[in-house]
Amino acid sequence: MVQMTQIPLGEGAEFDLIRRILNGSTGGAGLLPESVRVGPGDDCAVVRGEGIAISVDMSVEGVHFRRDWLEPEEIGYRAAAAALSDLAAVAATPIGILVALAANPEDVEDVAPRIMDGARAAAKGAKAIVLGGDIARTAGPMIVDVVVVGNALRPALRRGARPGDSIWVTGELGAAAAAVRAWELGRTPEPAARLAFALPTPRIAEAVWLAARGAIDALIDLSDGLAGDVGHIAAASGVRIILDAAAIPAHPILHVVARDADDVLALALGGGEDYELCFAAPPGAVERLGDGFLNTFDLALTCVGTVHEGSGVLLRDFNGRVSALRQTGYSHFA
Repeated sequence: MVQMTQIPLGEGAEFDLIRRILNGSTGGAGLLPESVRVGPGDDCAVVRGEGIAISVDMSVEGVHFRRDWLEPEEIGYRAAAAALSDLAAVAATPIGILVALAANPEDVEDVAPRIMDGARAAAKGAKAIVLGGDIARTAGPMIVDVVVVGNALRPALRRGARPGDSIWVTGELGAAAAAVRAWELGRTPEPAARLAFALPTPRIAEAVWLAARGAIDALIDLSDGLAGDVGHIAAASGVRIILDAAAIPAHPILHVVARDADDVLALALGGGEDYELCFAAPPGAVERLGDGFLNTFDLALTCVGTVHEGSGVLLRDFNGRVSALRQTGYSHFA
């Protein structure tokens, strides 16, 4: 860690808000990690690394969140966590985030700082800092735009899956989708479902751990749903993937809220916003890890399919029949 040199800002309401947001952005004592040469407060942050990974993720009010669903801190946390999950998707080590916020004037005093508190909490949980950002006035919906910066000397990519590989996922799927369904029906979500939606955990450390042990041939994070996201691995790798319906690790809450077994499967496959990992592993690679992953992260790994020659994604149903998977993940423009 090195000491941050604070850049003074001029007068004005916008800069007063920026000062409030940047207060504590480095995690305490004004210290910067070695990977950050210039921190927040200047026109650009400056970072160092051997393979800089960069991504951006936008959260729009009315599309990604609603204020009657979430507290401001949860809105900020969720926006940052979704962006940080993109670093998990390439097994990158986080450096920092930049947050651009478009807000109504009435939100400046209370809501905007609370949103930034949530984003900062997500960054801290991922061992990253807030590198900077931007604030703008809008008469429209609130927008939280998060850029993530990480270091990936040997990034794991969507391409690389080979026939003979197996497909694995971390954790359990579908709980966030169950929360959205409840809200849309005018109901209060079950606590476990609400937590999964409001405070997702980007699986960064898990991805780095697996990649370092040779367990990943291809990798993606599950933001739009397993059905759609595994299709990106299949397309990028030029392979066919067969998923096993009976193996999909549906979150237990789905068995409480879903209509039947088919509905449970539909939510687990296509609900989206799980932010778990999905990866293709070489034969025996995960099995050789034994209980190391579970003991380290207290998180399950589940084999949900296999990789074959060909193209597309197929599903083996509960009766053992294999057919084309017709369900897709979330699409903004479907």
